[in-house]
Amino acid sequence: MAARERVEAGSRSSVRVETNGRGEANVATGVPVLDHLIGLLAGYADFDITLEVEPGAALDEVAAAGRALGQGLAEPLSAPNARRHGATVVPVDEALAHVALEASGRPLVVSNVDLSASRVGGLESDLVARFLEELAEGAGLTLHVRLVHGEQTQHVLEAIFKALGTALGDAAQPRRGRNE
Repeated sequence: MAARERVEAGSRSSVRVETNGRGEANVATGVPVLDHLIGLLAGYADFDITLEVEPGAALDEVAAAGRALGQGLAEPLSAPNARRHGATVVPVDEALAHVALEASGRPLVVSNVDLSASRVGGLESDLVARFLEELAEGAGLTLHVRLVHGEQTQHVLEAIFKALGTALGDAAQPRRGRNE
């Protein structure tokens, strides 16, 4: 289990992550659609996540949530016995997302997803890209996100976060053998 509280430039966030959990989430980021998506991530990863972000500008809340969650996952994903990598493909109706990741210590997001033209949760920006960049930075993840197909924004978002949760859950599991 990892617990971390972070203070940055007047912004405050706190996170608690139990990687051997039941998939329960108590999330208050100030962005309801993000709260829902992090809840899906928790459920698919079987993580218990408590995440709270002090209110502010919506994009700042998205960034703070991604960074805090990443920092909360950094230790369990880099533990000596952790698998440290995971990959999966998840459908949601017409959307199909592929996520592959490694807790490499070299933060990088490679993605073909561009939702900047979509108004997600009333935001005029790509909240997924911002969240994933901050998550990767906070956790030290190399993260590949591929949208194989998807037309409805909500389905695309749910497919990405369900796949991300499954891949993170796999990465946090103990290794069976020593393969490095």
